[in-house]
Amino acid sequence: MSSEQERSQLDARAKQGETVVPGGTGGKSLEAQEHLAEGRSRGGQTRREQLGTEGYQEMGRKGGLSTTEQTGGERAEQEGVNIDESKYRT
Repeated sequence: MSSEQERSQLDARAKQGETVVPGGTGGKSLEAQEHLAEGRSRGGQTRREQLGTEGYQEMGRKGGLSTTEQTGGERAEQEGVNIDESKYRT
């Protein structure tokens, strides 16, 4: 079986709702599942490498405070939560 035929069969199975790529849960096509799997495996790790572990944790703390009305920074300031942005590595 050629690679093109195999991809075509995997795409058909993905369109029926089957997960054909590890980590591609939710994708409605083979290509979508490949993109989802790639994003899940690299996204957070890449950001952690960019900010450094401590910066990544501070970013999460700040993001966890955000609401639909206020940003995390505004709410942290209002509630007196200390967010150390000097830990963000650029």
